[in-house]
Amino acid sequence: MKLDLDPEVVAKARRLAARAAEPIIELARTHTTVSVERAVLRLAGVTGADADGTPWVNRLVDAVRDQVGLEHGVALPVFHALRDDPRELVRARFTIPSGADAVRARERARAAVGRGIARIDRNRADRNLLLGKHGDPEPPWIYLIVATGDIYEDIPQAQAAAREGADVIAVIRSTGQSLLDYVPEGATRQGYAGTYATQENFRLMRAALDEVSGELGRYIRLTNYASGLCMPEIATLAGLERLDMMLNDCMYGIIFRDINPRRTFVDQRFSRQIHARAGIVINTGEDNYLTTADAVDAAHTVIASQLLNERFGHEAGLADWQLGLGHAFEINPEIPDSFRLELAHAQLVRELFPDAPLKYMPPTKHMTGNIFAGYLLDAFFNLAGVLTGQSILLIGMMTEGIHTPWLSDRDLALENVRYVRRAAGALAEDFRPAPGGFTVTRARQVLAETVDLLDRVADDGLLTAIAQGTFGVTRRPADGGKGLDGVVAHADGYYNPATELLEEGP
Repeated sequence: MKLDLDPEVVAKARRLAARAAEPIIELARTHTTVSVERAVLRLAGVTGADADGTPWVNRLVDAVRDQVGLEHGVALPVFHALRDDPRELVRARFTIPSGADAVRARERARAAVGRGIARIDRNRADRNLLLGKHGDPEPPWIYLIVATGDIYEDIPQAQAAAREGADVIAVIRSTGQSLLDYVPEGATRQGYAGTYATQENFRLMRAALDEVSGELGRYIRLTNYASGLCMPEIATLAGLERLDMMLNDCMYGIIFRDINPRRTFVDQRFSRQIHARAGIVINTGEDNYLTTADAVDAAHTVIASQLLNERFGHEAGLADWQLGLGHAFEINPEIPDSFRLELAHAQLVRELFPDAPLKYMPPTKHMTGNIFAGYLLDAFFNLAGVLTGQSILLIGMMTEGIHTPWLSDRDLALENVRYVRRAAGALAEDFRPAPGGFTVTRARQVLAETVDLLDRVADDGLLTAIAQGTFGVTRRPADGGKGLDGVVAHADGYYNPATELLEEGP
């Protein structure tokens, strides 16, 4: 440890984060949502959509909710009604079974969902085999976004990026998909500033990256976004199609997409249970706070959110190696000592979470039309990542503001990070901030401010803190936003075979 942090201060920060998280965890344990219930049906093998494009899981959950409510979950009424042909379910009259009928429905639901979870287990084993066969790239992994809107255009671009040095390919979603309360079906060729997250698109890209992994002799990871109104379903589809990373943050959807806080926290717990079982690394979104708040003044909000994400992740079963906590190089470069401040913040995160695969985001907020200065700033970002031992570097590029950047700019960005990694080598070993110096003092200041903030959040409640605009400036009240009507409290006898199996463990 290079910052000589006081272990008692660090422990206090974690205790406060756990206390702040506990009411939210209890909320998530005692409620379900329409998307959680749809994810259960997806694990049970329900696929496809009707002639209008409405997924069958939506049709079934809506029918159960209209007829008997979701307080008992969808599994019991669906598997009680299920006979030989699942297509008949859309015309079924649902009831909540009791006695021997309930026992049979539970057994059938558990067996069907168990087959889906077994598929996720096989995918995790297959990933481990492929990592052994092709090799795992040395960190920091180079993370690059590909998303044209057309999955068939994304594939050759992703393979080309891997050949140029990318280790992780992120297919960002079409703008607005996080606000859709359904998952589109099939391969898609039209998306705005991104490509729709669908099971078929996941399958196609995973197969393409497996192909190029064999060609290159290193395993190429695939990332997408488990956030928004369908977070549990997209997490489930990622597990079923062997994605390796998923964007999954405790507050991003609340703050930046106006998803209802209660809906988000309930959906998040289930999605992270799926990620834990699938061996998926999550990426959190604290970097986004610094696009709306000042990166110096709000540095402690990033650390506080990371500690909350860690607690929520651990409670859902994620191991430290799956916690890809996010932060960013977003300090105004005109500020004196801006690079030293960036190093202090990055090193603090590294030392607080030594076993986490940290995801470090490049500068965006202070990029200007001066592409040469931007290229230099990206190089400083890459250097900071190497110096402080970051795990995942999302490469910065000159046309960062264009959602589908020029391919030539991607090549230059990859060249930039390759040069810095090659030239710096193991420079992190030599980086030793002066005891009591600028870097150490700044890191300790941010940690102290984090403790003060978490103390207030633990006393006032996380939902209150979010409503007050504590994170990312934006105010989001607990009863506002999209999706609250999809949250349902458990009744006595609520049954979710997926949660039961996930909490039992493999």
